Amino acid sequence: MELIPAKTVISGYCENNNWFGNNYNMNIYKGCNHGCIYCDSRSECYHVDNFDEVRAKGNALSLVYHDIKSKRKKGVIGTGAMSDPYNPFEKDYKLTRGALELINTYGFGASIDTKSDLVTRDIDILKNIKQHSPVLIKITVTTCDDELCKKLEPNVAVSSKRFAAIKQLSDNGIFAGILMMPILPFIEDNEENISGIIRLAYESGAKFIYPAFGVTLRLNQREWYYKKLDELFPGTKEKYIKYYGDSYQCYSPNANHLKQLIKRECERLGLLHRMKDIINGYKKSYYDKQLSLF
Repeated sequence: MELIPAKTVISGYCENNNWFGNNYNMNIYKGCNHGCIYCDSRSECYHVDNFDEVRAKGNALSLVYHDIKSKRKKGVIGTGAMSDPYNPFEKDYKLTRGALELINTYGFGASIDTKSDLVTRDIDILKNIKQHSPVLIKITVTTCDDELCKKLEPNVAVSSKRFAAIKQLSDNGIFAGILMMPILPFIEDNEENISGIIRLAYESGAKFIYPAFGVTLRLNQREWYYKKLDELFPGTKEKYIKYYGDSYQCYSPNANHLKQLIKRECERLGLLHRMKDIINGYKKSYYDKQLSLF
C-alpha cells in the first residue's frame, strides 16, 4: 500500500453538524477498493485519482495524535464518509484501530461509517470510548439479498455478514444501525427489499435505519455507473436516461411509498429513522452521564 504525504488527518471543529452529530471528520485512507458500482466518492469533484487504489496518509497516527492534541473542544470524530476505514489493508496495518486508541486516550467520541464486518475487531476499544463519550456505528446495507449485494458491492462483506456485525456490536452495547443508502432506482427500490432490510435490522438488534431512496450521479461517477449497469443489468441504463436525463439527484419513483413503509414499520418495531432521533439516541446516555456529575 502506497503512503501519501499529508499535513493533517482530522478536520476543524463543527458545532452543529446535522449529519449524525459529527464534530470532526477524519480520513486516514484515500481511495477505496470495495468496487461499489454507485460510489459518489468516485466523482470528479473530490479529485481522488485512481480511486480504486487504497492509499494511506504517511505518518497517519502521528498526525492523528498531533491533530487531537491541538483540539480545544472535545467532540465526536467521524470517519468513513469518503473512504471506508475498514478496507482490506486495515486488517494488517491497523491504522483505524490505532486512531481509535488515540480517540479513547484523549476523551473524544467516535462515529464510523463502514461496509465491513472488520469493525467488530475493535469492539474492545469502542466499549472503552463509550465509557466517556458517544459512539455510533453506521453499517451500510442497501439490499437484503447477498447475491445482488455481490453485484453491487463486489469486494466487501455481503449483507448477511454486515447484519451479523450489527448483532455483535449491539450485543456488546454499541449503538449500531443501518445506513440504507443509496437505494438504487429500478434495482433495489421495491417493497420486498426494503421490508427485508427492516426485518433483518430488527432481528440483528439495530437501533436505527437511515434511508435515502435514490442515487446521485455526477461527472465520472455517472459514466462508471452506466458502464456497470450495461454489464450487470442490461436495459436499466436506458430507464435512467429516459427518467432522469442529466439530473444529479435521481430519486426513486417509489420514494414516497417506501418512506411511508419505513416510517410505519420502524415505529412499529421501535427502530429510529429520523436524523435528530438517531443523534439524540446515541448521545443521550453520554448527556445523562454528564448531568449526573453535577
